Amino acid sequence: VQLVESGGGLVQAGGSLRLSCAASGFTFSKYTMAWFRQAPGKEREFVAGTLYSGGITNYADSVKGRFTISRDNAKNTVYLQMNSLKPEDTAVYYCSTQNYWGQGTQVTVSL
Repeated sequence: VQLVESGGGLVQAGGSLRLSCAASGFTFSKYTMAWFRQAPGKEREFVAGTLYSGGITNYADSVKGRFTISRDNAKNTVYLQMNSLKPEDTAVYYCSTQNYWGQGTQVTVSL
């Protein structure tokens, strides 16, 4: 299993970013995919998840209404659209499935 995140960067508060996670090594369409994040000095926390079909999603309360998780099973890719970003969203964002993790992508939100 390989998970490769991209799309992180530096953005001002109120801005948007779209993260991507390209997956390989397993039958992507059959598995739940999720995004987690870890801020400096804090534990890794769940952000959003999507079932294999993409029809059911769930979110951490802190990102509901601002972030949207989606997946393209034809491209073996899961996305995280992040809008109205806040400084407290600053973290390394990780893609995960079946207890596998990507290397993470840094998101930094400045005031």
